[in-house]
Amino acid sequence: MRVESQQLKNFLLDAGLVTEKQFVDCQKKAEKTNQKVGDVLISEGFITQEALIKLEAYILGIPFVNLEKEIVSPEILKIIPEPIARSHNIIAFRKKGENLEVAMLDPEDLRTIEFIKKKEPGLKILPRLTTPESIKNVLHQYAKTLETEFGEIISEKAKEIKPIKEEEIVEEKEELRKVAEELPVIKIVDTLLKHAILQRASDIHIEPLEKEVVVRYRIDGILHDAMTLPKLVSSGMVARIKVLSNLKLDEHRLPQDGRFKVETEDYRYSIRVSILPIFDGEKIVMRLLPETSKAMTLEGLGLGGEALEKIQDNLRKPVGMILITGPTGSGKTTSLYAMMAILNTPEVNISTVEDPIEYRMPRINQTQVNPKIGLTFASGLRSLLRQDPDILMVGEIRDNETASLAINASLTGHLVLSTLHTNNAAGAIPRLIDMKAEPFLVSSTLNVIIAQRLVRKLCREREKYYLKETELKDLAKYCDLEKIGKNLKEEKLIQKKQSLKDIPFFRQKPTKECSEGYSGRIGIYEVLPVTETIKELIVKQATSDEIEAQAKKEGMRTMVEDGFVKAARGITSIEEVLRVITE
Repeated sequence: MRVESQQLKNFLLDAGLVTEKQFVDCQKKAEKTNQKVGDVLISEGFITQEALIKLEAYILGIPFVNLEKEIVSPEILKIIPEPIARSHNIIAFRKKGENLEVAMLDPEDLRTIEFIKKKEPGLKILPRLTTPESIKNVLHQYAKTLETEFGEIISEKAKEIKPIKEEEIVEEKEELRKVAEELPVIKIVDTLLKHAILQRASDIHIEPLEKEVVVRYRIDGILHDAMTLPKLVSSGMVARIKVLSNLKLDEHRLPQDGRFKVETEDYRYSIRVSILPIFDGEKIVMRLLPETSKAMTLEGLGLGGEALEKIQDNLRKPVGMILITGPTGSGKTTSLYAMMAILNTPEVNISTVEDPIEYRMPRINQTQVNPKIGLTFASGLRSLLRQDPDILMVGEIRDNETASLAINASLTGHLVLSTLHTNNAAGAIPRLIDMKAEPFLVSSTLNVIIAQRLVRKLCREREKYYLKETELKDLAKYCDLEKIGKNLKEEKLIQKKQSLKDIPFFRQKPTKECSEGYSGRIGIYEVLPVTETIKELIVKQATSDEIEAQAKKEGMRTMVEDGFVKAARGITSIEEVLRVITE
């Protein structure tokens, strides 16, 4: 804090936010952990970050501004160069006559203020205090739109990009390498990656057509057209990405897979590359994996209540299997990492075999699958069993051998975490049996099965509405409305005499700040503990429908029911829940 601790203490005591003992305790903790008192007050829940900065601004006599939703004019942004803005956390956001208002995190950074005065000698600089989130929002606005940036690159430099003709393919390797190193091509690929990262895209699709190249970003699980480029840049882009990924430049007939890294002061990403020959050229899909991301908590992923308790109970068991099911991109691996974060203590040895390693976790031995050298899930798991592990994480059970090894590992005193591709929790059991696993072994090793999907979260601005009779009839085709009503009463979202028609739900409301009406994603789950009755059904080789029916009798809440609870809380919309369930 830039204010004296005593001043801060007096204000907090006067406002009744802390007692003297609580403040002194926070001071002691700050000294022990080498933190600021303000940071400890925030972590202990006595005050929010924004409230603390507002209080600091008041004590210092500097106006506070919140710019989390502010759109700043490019002309004003340009007054402070982007590198200075990023390194010193200062941005220009408003100009009236000769007065320039600048928002900053440290109003005592006089050197930066002097730099701006020298750069713009006619302006009077008015410092304002703001939050880190406000700075982050405005820094994102330095990025030009894709259209503007590509327009400049292509219009000025297109003549420098040399397309490779079909007849030159035999002798093209060196030619392609030259094209890949040309400045316009480098700029195009760098720009695509930069904008994808700024827009929180998980994947980039580069798709060649007959006369153009379409670029699409997958954001919050949905593909969006990002840019259409002239066909002449296609060979250069493909060559550039192959060079970065260390792939064969002159191979156009076979699929290729590789990876590379992108690193700046703001982010560090591992890019997984897949190249597939198609009729009009080579299609590229790049998966963006943030290496700086921390494993989230189970609560942060959307788990709560009885479902969370069941998972936590099973994580305490020293042996057995915990399976997570769902389609590709449903967040299974992220859930596994959240579980490993709970289990990761000095007393246990945790080893993983993954494809790819999405998060780097300290004290966990992570192994990357590499089929080219024979390192598969099965061979990796076999080797890990010789490493004296307590807990094993297998990225995915894909074949009979991996399934057999995972089951045997859980039988011989290990806790095994893994994933399967099935539509629901009950479907995991027949799937394992299809992989030649013995039903009695499956019943004795499985602890709990979790199925999940990811739904988009509504932005703050949203539209309230009430369900009509016709809408309820349509919804009845997809779910048990009576059970949903019961769940909502258990969650105290509906009063005893109310029905679904009596409570508000919400739809997306696109705005300038939130163009789709959605931002970010959260999980919807069903958690199936393998009880004694479920074990009996497994041994009898019951169908997934029979297993699911029994799990529901025992209180399992399905994904659609969990989705309705989140929709009733205003976190997501009913339309979004039904979209992911019916896909």
